[in-house]
Amino acid sequence: MQQFFQFIGVCALFAAPLFAKGQDRPNIVWIMAEDIGCDLACYGTPAIQTPVLDQMAAKGIQFNRAYCTSPICSTNRSAMMTGMYQTSIGAHQHRSHREDGFLLPAPVRPITAYLQEAGYFCAVGCGYGEKTDLNFNLPKGELPLFNGNDWSKRKEGQPFFAQIQLSVTHRGIWWEQISKISSDPVDQNKVSLPPYLPDHPAIRKDWASYLDQIEAADAQVGEILKRLEREGLANNTVVIFIGDNGRCVHRGKGFLFEDGIKVPCIIRLPGGQPAGEQREQLVSMIDVSAQVLALAGVRIPEYMQGRVFLEESVEPRKYVFAARDRWDEVCDKSRAVTSKKFKYIRNDMPEVPYFTYQGYLEKVRPIRPVLWEIFKSGKMTEAQAHIMRPTKPAEELYDLQNDPWETVNLAGRPRYKEVMLHLRTELERWEEETEDQGRNPEPKEAISGGFYEKISEREAIIKNSDRQ
Repeated sequence: MQQFFQFIGVCALFAAPLFAKGQDRPNIVWIMAEDIGCDLACYGTPAIQTPVLDQMAAKGIQFNRAYCTSPICSTNRSAMMTGMYQTSIGAHQHRSHREDGFLLPAPVRPITAYLQEAGYFCAVGCGYGEKTDLNFNLPKGELPLFNGNDWSKRKEGQPFFAQIQLSVTHRGIWWEQISKISSDPVDQNKVSLPPYLPDHPAIRKDWASYLDQIEAADAQVGEILKRLEREGLANNTVVIFIGDNGRCVHRGKGFLFEDGIKVPCIIRLPGGQPAGEQREQLVSMIDVSAQVLALAGVRIPEYMQGRVFLEESVEPRKYVFAARDRWDEVCDKSRAVTSKKFKYIRNDMPEVPYFTYQGYLEKVRPIRPVLWEIFKSGKMTEAQAHIMRPTKPAEELYDLQNDPWETVNLAGRPRYKEVMLHLRTELERWEEETEDQGRNPEPKEAISGGFYEKISEREAIIKNSDRQ
């Protein structure tokens, strides 16, 4: 790793903080709703009501091109907690290193360590979820990730950083109950389904239920904002709202499509300025980590890969990068680079189907059997059947401006040869410069219930279906 940590370049970019050091340093509340895409009314989603977040966007800044570095919770959270790509710090395999003593590579530290050293009280949960879900351990003697579970436990006058998880949007048995108790549930007949999903009553119901959870999360954000106002903290508190990874629906969480890595990002600064801005710049979630430090008046470490992005003087990113590796028992490896117009995905294990059997998904995504039956009946369009095939393309290229749902793979078309070459080169450069640890295969003994230990009945049927 030594060679990598000597690489600084633009990753060390530091801009002057928006707030001065001292007693005027702002509090920072970072709200992470689990498993959601940009499915808010302020992002143009029909049939949903999100008045709190709409108002927050009207009084703040809405980023329309914010991306996770991974489409899976633990890997992306590991990146956000450090401001580093999970592939650079060895945290890229989902829920790995929990019991093997793996430590963050020096000099990498959690952002909360820097905040605590700057005098901040770091809280997690504050009456909501306290999930951290990190793929690394801290060395002995390191500061704890958080000082407590509520900002009320800080010293008088002490600035605080609060990380709050909204788990209502995470797939769970509560989804049906949330929809039932809603005073105005989302009308499944009014939802707009992506073109990669067949129009089926069960699929419409599932999508409407997902939107019901977002409406519930919107109400929880309202509770948090009201508490800040009630305690006289609103005028000196930065509020950040994001998704921890993409939506937990078909082609979403777990995949490098827009549905899996593109998330909402709304930031409200004290004083209400700037207000109502919508920005199209590319933002990586590790940039939010760096920006938190800058807002607190903390100098960003030179090794950190995240960049500040709020200041207009900062040159925006030309590309954002994301990686998919092992997810529970499914061993896979894909990398993606997204530019202003295109996305390029390289699947290093095309033999692993997109729609492979996975225990977690079989439990939490009720439309999977419905999709499977529609696929077997031959009633899917080409765009709908793409993810059901027995193998993945080795390369994928999508024109995000003209094909935002990524239904037409342009890889291999002569017209896009130069675009492909350019983005492929940029991805390879990123892997080299960031020392992508995914290039080193994970030991098989580290994997329980591994993909290679059994060939599922579903995969066999898919392959047989493809031959017919």
